[in-house]
Amino acid sequence: MYEMEHIEEKVILVGVDTGNADAASRSLDELADLAKTAGAEVAGRIIQARDSAHPATYIGKGKLLELKDLIWETDATGIICDDELTSVQIGNLEEELSCKVIDRTLLILDIFAARAVSGEGKIQVELAQLRYRASRLSGLGKSLSRLGGGIGTRGPGEKKLEMDRRLIRERISRLKRELKDVERHRELIRAQRRQSGLKVAALVGYTSAGKSSLLNALTDAGILEDAMLFSTLDTTTRSLMLDNTQEILLSDTVGFIRKLPHHLVEAFKSTLEEAKYADIVIHVVDASNPQMDEQMHVVYETLRELGAEGSPVITLFNKQDLLDAPVNHRDFQADYSIPVSAKTGAGLDEMKKALLEIVRRDQIFIERLYPFSDAGKIQLIRSKGQLVSEEYVPEGIAVKAYVPRDIYGRV
Repeated sequence: MYEMEHIEEKVILVGVDTGNADAASRSLDELADLAKTAGAEVAGRIIQARDSAHPATYIGKGKLLELKDLIWETDATGIICDDELTSVQIGNLEEELSCKVIDRTLLILDIFAARAVSGEGKIQVELAQLRYRASRLSGLGKSLSRLGGGIGTRGPGEKKLEMDRRLIRERISRLKRELKDVERHRELIRAQRRQSGLKVAALVGYTSAGKSSLLNALTDAGILEDAMLFSTLDTTTRSLMLDNTQEILLSDTVGFIRKLPHHLVEAFKSTLEEAKYADIVIHVVDASNPQMDEQMHVVYETLRELGAEGSPVITLFNKQDLLDAPVNHRDFQADYSIPVSAKTGAGLDEMKKALLEIVRRDQIFIERLYPFSDAGKIQLIRSKGQLVSEEYVPEGIAVKAYVPRDIYGRV
């Protein structure tokens, strides 16, 4: 067996400030976290202030020379740009710098590829990668050509390019068919949940806000939780008892991020739509993060893109244990704002109480005495509602229960 030497990548982060220096700096901080998650060491960073990214080289000529010197000084193996680059920009930068050039989208795709565990996750990641690659094939004829130009050698680059295009198109079509089967299965599960009458609450939030930690704290789900970005790619659903009678389903979802690549949004649509079809949205926020307000804005923007609006929202200001003193933040877009800590369990009972209040909005409390001949109605209550108490008396069965409005007339 051969031992492969692990290559430690050293990278320079490159960003463009188009008018907000603080935002550009914070975005590069996040890019550094992404690079660390992908296993790279950040050797330096460069931000250029300009009206817009240079269409040919992302940054201007002067900064390009400065970047070249920095790569040489730090012995960096590549650069990571804070925006999605075009094939022209990638080609020109590689030619100028003679090193690996990665953009923000490719970095996120790489992290997703490393984190994908389930069959669905792997299909979604490969689909996003192929779409990204397909959009950058045009203009790469020169780099794909195996032969030089001149008489008798014309066309090989274009031929190779067309072959790559065709192979990618075929693979994308096959993956889309596989994903359609997965989506049909997911839709079937959603239909079964609706028939069961159980409410579904989806945990959404910025990546690394602590959604998985909360799910583990509430349900002992035993899923991976760590400080790295995008530790969760696959949706996990667990049952949660709010009191002795009321049960709901709690779903963990993939984290959102600033500049979330559209290739990923498209590929992970069926997973992200857990939030769209949920009865309740639980928005988890990292209250210890200085960029908390920005991250909340990104989450709400992403939810709007997915069409996941209209459901009741509970915002949990998580990681209170990392603050010097608990802070009562207020999210004016949410029905409830609750300070919590997944680590210590603080605030989780209050969150369950808020969930119960929302669930009870669509239910009616009944107190009935059913004759023994109507025992079938009690079975309906048990399957669709929540039976609080059931007592057999000489006249029949005394029942206290919460029932959904749509079956109230039948019971």
